Amino acid sequence: MADRATGELRAGSFAVVVPAYNEGLVIGSVVLQAKRHTDRVIVVDDGSADRTAAIARLAGADVIQLKKNGGKARAMMAGFARARDLEYDTVVMLDGDGQHDPDEIPIVVAPVLAGEADLVIGSRFLETGAGIPVYRRAGQLVLTRFTNLSADGGNFVTTDSQSGFRALSRRALENLTFASEGYNIESDMIAYLAPLDLKVTEVPITVTYDVPHKHKKNPISHGFGVLARIVEVIGHRRPLLIFGIPGGIIALFGIGLEIYTFSVFFRTGQIHYVAVIFGITALILGLLLISSGLVLNFLVSMMKRHISEA
Repeated sequence: MADRATGELRAGSFAVVVPAYNEGLVIGSVVLQAKRHTDRVIVVDDGSADRTAAIARLAGADVIQLKKNGGKARAMMAGFARARDLEYDTVVMLDGDGQHDPDEIPIVVAPVLAGEADLVIGSRFLETGAGIPVYRRAGQLVLTRFTNLSADGGNFVTTDSQSGFRALSRRALENLTFASEGYNIESDMIAYLAPLDLKVTEVPITVTYDVPHKHKKNPISHGFGVLARIVEVIGHRRPLLIFGIPGGIIALFGIGLEIYTFSVFFRTGQIHYVAVIFGITALILGLLLISSGLVLNFLVSMMKRHISEA
């Protein structure tokens, strides 16, 4: 916790969990800087082929070595489990590629240590967002909008759903019971924790993309992969949104096409059979999607009611 007399953070009051995959060039620096703010830095070596684990140990980290590369989510869950076993009530997430500034750890963790939040997200967009490439800003905006939709029932709207610089309270750690894969963990965390009435907030952070290995995955494939997972979560929680809105658009398109086709027929006496068939097909498909959304929404509502009454 924070020292009330000095306002400084007490070393040992929280652990820092750092996932790392082939980050031998920078992991030592990340660990040494993080240890200025806590005495426990847990580095999860996610099947690296270089000397990531050895260098992290030399820098003073508590290292978990995974035999195979299983992705960020698996590495983070392993780090969280170690922190819980060591009875830490607060954990800070920090990427191991050097994009985050470890000296901002006190800013990110402070609301949790003060009891003001259960999940703190370090947002790159609360201030200027300077230094972030335009294509990244656009992609992040799309993923953030969809992530906010997936947090059904939550009263929190994030500005940076993909930020890997976060702090979690003991209560948040105990609710990390969902399954997640790869880089989906950031969005999954918001989607599953926000509706649980946990206190969530954001603080501004800086970021640098001038790091040795850049991003481990192609930004386009990474973005579509995360987006697909978010849409899956939304479809499970809010089926009427996923099925009903597209169904309504398709049905309206079909109706409009039929009106246009018959107006042409009344004016010219000619009928375009392809347009008629296409319009009817679109109308039927749209109505089927709307019906599916209504049925699934009813089932989801019944399940939520059953769970709340249990």
